[in-house]
Amino acid sequence: MSGRPPAASVLLLRDGRAEPRELDEVPALLAAGTGVVWVDVARPDDDVLDLLRATFRFHPLALSDSARRNPMPKLHSYPDHAFLVLHAPERGLGGHMHSLELDQFIGPGYLVTVHGPLNPALDPRIALTETDAVRARLDAGRLRPGSGHELAAAIAAAVVRRLQRHLEELTAEVWELERTVTSGHFGDAEQFLEEMFRVRHGLLSVATMATLDHQVYERLTQLADVADDRGRELALDVVDRFARIATMAESQRAYIQGVIEFYQTRTNTKMTIAAERLAVIAGVTLPVTALSSVLGMNVIVSDETHWPLLILLLAVMAAMSVAMLVWARRKGWW
Repeated sequence: MSGRPPAASVLLLRDGRAEPRELDEVPALLAAGTGVVWVDVARPDDDVLDLLRATFRFHPLALSDSARRNPMPKLHSYPDHAFLVLHAPERGLGGHMHSLELDQFIGPGYLVTVHGPLNPALDPRIALTETDAVRARLDAGRLRPGSGHELAAAIAAAVVRRLQRHLEELTAEVWELERTVTSGHFGDAEQFLEEMFRVRHGLLSVATMATLDHQVYERLTQLADVADDRGRELALDVVDRFARIATMAESQRAYIQGVIEFYQTRTNTKMTIAAERLAVIAGVTLPVTALSSVLGMNVIVSDETHWPLLILLLAVMAAMSVAMLVWARRKGWW
């Protein structure tokens, strides 16, 4: 993906066709009421926001939220429309998980999607993945929404697919890490542990986003204007899919946490064994060192060496070392 997308695009959905229209045609299209009007805003600049304010009369706070980054998904219900904020993940450098925001103004005969502010490190078209996928289905005739809520549900389902794709990628990494841990071939231990923490962070991000998206979309299904119609049925399906993604991501996160704990336990056990062996070595050499430091200069001097005393001293040292080793062995330290 590359290139800067247009600030906004308009589609009129009617008779199974998606007809491109201009932004200044939106008021007339809404007045005609002959189809579903979809306005997709890639960059919510002042001109686009002024048009949305004048044409749709959205609540000022909702418009303000659509122009800035929202830390959490949310849903606000108004008499003639609903304002919905969803988040989707995108993996960046070093395992960082970016949060892509997709805002939706949902009405019975229209849908306005606004792509939230994007991290400059990401390609601008990445944020359009879900809407581009839905647009392709419309062009191919595989999607024929009869209301704004049906179109919104199709886009939310595309958000679910993004979550699922990241979950599948992370799950494959979990399997590979688990295989490496059980085989005992770690390589650089610090780097390997960092890799496991990175995967766990990714799974936690997916689980959190799916859970929060599930909560706000479930609330959407309880609104009166989506009850007893096709839009509510599709919304309930999206709610179920968000819940399943959240559950699976949380299960995989718990699994990789178990792998991390197994790895740390194995590493700590090895370090404990090494420390015990070093302690045995220190214990064996300590009395020998003490004895030689006290008597050594009295046995080996510059003028002459007292060989009988030296032999006796070496024998005592050897006996002490053997005694220490036997004692450590009986204690089960080596």
